[in-house]
Amino acid sequence: MGTALITGATSGLGLEFAWQLATARHNLVLVARDAPRLEALAGQLRAAAGVEVEVLPADLADREQVEAVAERLRRIEPHPVGLLVNNAGFGLGTAFRDSEIADQERGLDVMVRAVLVLSHAAVGQMTARGHGAILNVSSIAALTAGGTYSAHKAWVRTFTEGLAAELKDTGVSATVITPGLVRTEFHDRAGIDFDSTPEALWLRPERVVSEALAAVRRGAVIHTPSKRYRVVAGTVRTLPRSAVRAFERVRPDR
Repeated sequence: MGTALITGATSGLGLEFAWQLATARHNLVLVARDAPRLEALAGQLRAAAGVEVEVLPADLADREQVEAVAERLRRIEPHPVGLLVNNAGFGLGTAFRDSEIADQERGLDVMVRAVLVLSHAAVGQMTARGHGAILNVSSIAALTAGGTYSAHKAWVRTFTEGLAAELKDTGVSATVITPGLVRTEFHDRAGIDFDSTPEALWLRPERVVSEALAAVRRGAVIHTPSKRYRVVAGTVRTLPRSAVRAFERVRPDR
């Protein structure tokens, strides 16, 4: 039994990570902004799985609160964190030119800066012990030209690849997953309409999380859940970037 710290733990993939890891008998440190939801989830997990659950309310757009999470990652008491899941994120749902710069900065802080800071804290503690894993959640959007969200997720992917190379032979691994569309509240919260998207393109969060954890166990650096999205990823990588940009201009949700 190890301990996993999950950001964005109260909804979407983060919630599914919490349940699958608790079911596998991992103790948890849950990070999210909503303290009451964190406490409620922690109670459910303790009762259902019999694991220890710490709650750490934090807004990852706030530097002081990110540092509090980083400090927990550096500590080995009461349990050292053996798996960091950098999952927190959100869609802006607005074209860059129409958005508020404060919203753009918040996205950058949550999806880039927090990943950087928390990974650095985790790596120090894990390499000192010679054991651990970092799992970063990117997106198939990292291969597209979908504005700042795509840019953030492209950074996460490249950052994880570089980290994995640096950590070779340390006993610590770094994995990034790049899922496609997942049936969570992510798109509704961002105000993005995907109602006309074919059902075949949607993935269940249970599958995405189980594949992600399996990728960590085998030491994979990059994993795209589902064969259909691996085909999509391979196709996008072969296209001229001019074609990728043209697709963004004609997307129906733009």
